[in-house]
Amino acid sequence: MKALLKMMVVVGVSLVLVACNSSSAEDYPSEDITLIVPNAPGGGTDIVARGLVEYTKDKLDTNIIVENNTEGGGITGLIEGANAKPDGYTLTMTTVELAMLPHIDRLSVTHEDFQPIVAPIADPAAVIVPADAPYDTMQEFIDYAKENPGLRVGNSGIGAVWHLAAVALEDEFDIEFSHIPYDEGTAPAVAALTGGHIDAITAAPGNAISQINAGELKVLGVMGEERLEFLPDVPTLKEEFDVDITIRAWAALSAPADTPEEVMDVLNEAFIETVEDPEFKEFLENQGIAPVDYNTSELSEIMAEDHEMYSELMKLLDL
Repeated sequence: MKALLKMMVVVGVSLVLVACNSSSAEDYPSEDITLIVPNAPGGGTDIVARGLVEYTKDKLDTNIIVENNTEGGGITGLIEGANAKPDGYTLTMTTVELAMLPHIDRLSVTHEDFQPIVAPIADPAAVIVPADAPYDTMQEFIDYAKENPGLRVGNSGIGAVWHLAAVALEDEFDIEFSHIPYDEGTAPAVAALTGGHIDAITAAPGNAISQINAGELKVLGVMGEERLEFLPDVPTLKEEFDVDITIRAWAALSAPADTPEEVMDVLNEAFIETVEDPEFKEFLENQGIAPVDYNTSELSEIMAEDHEMYSELMKLLDL
């Protein structure tokens, strides 16, 4: 009899827990949502995150609070987001570093610790040079680099995505650069290029759009899958050389891996509507960002592909 009562109590408690979880999922969201941004305020990822919040909060009928966590170069924020309670109340702007840093033992979580929702940004790297540089095409740039080893190519920090873009060029075309890191980010690298202190940078064109539009800098080639709408005359490396070099700095809104399906459905519906909204896309374009609208399935594939690619590319660095 005691055993039977004990079993009934266990079953009852289990049913209550299931009911609570179900109710919790059905009522979602019933409290504020925290969005962790592992980047500093004012940067591209932060701008995108705050734009997402502004255009989506009414759809979810709740507050979304942005928390910038740059500790450890953003590593702490990614770990915090991966280990958050999977209830939909803590989201993270995961970045391409999630595919890179695990391969040099700097990050203990990977894309498998998250469920991606949407990515409104996946800027491809580009080769950007002064307007008066003695080359106008990627082929001319590569030929010049072979004849003049050690061209000074700026990046946003050793081991960062734009540094890896230059490393990929070296590996593919058998050339050698002198890598000049600007740990404060891409802006000082653009300033150094404009001032004639370095020969080129590998970065997203949006990072230098003012200087490009002003005729101070020019873009020779894009390391993406297709041409950029705002640079229709600049070819991709894929079409010019028939090589598969895709280096992109994506920022993907993600939830912890075990977030319930019912909660993910709510998040997907709201945020997909936002990234497909022409007004939101216009907002991004006004920031010099080429908008995209990758969804969960597309993102999962991109994250897995990049994780695999960087596992090989990072081996070329002595970090």
